[in-house]
Amino acid sequence: QVQLVESGGGLVQAGGSLRLSCAASGSIFMINAMGWYRQAPGTQRELVAIISSGGSTHYANSVKGRFTISRDNAKNTVYLQMSSLKPEDTAIYYCNADIRRTVLTGSANYWGRGTQVTVSS
Repeated sequence: QVQLVESGGGLVQAGGSLRLSCAASGSIFMINAMGWYRQAPGTQRELVAIISSGGSTHYANSVKGRFTISRDNAKNTVYLQMSSLKPEDTAIYYCNADIRRTVLTGSANYWGRGTQVTVSS
């Protein structure tokens, strides 16, 4: 069974930085795109950043210039470097990955359980 486990969340002051990590484990043949989403209380879950297997990236306008997504394919891990954090970045951050488990099957979408990021003013 595939698992995605996030780490690196916590409490930080406005203007500070955090780096989130998400490691995929279990039965994995290939990982396609990986991404980060976030959800604040009373809001819809939104895409923060996504990175393809080849390294192409896309960011939400609200985080462009402040966040950087990257991945280490050898470690099945995706990272989100967050800088110049703002109180409005406060949310639960979820890791997402499109994963092909075996050579005989197609890919499926998986989610981590989330990690809390709190930015104080």
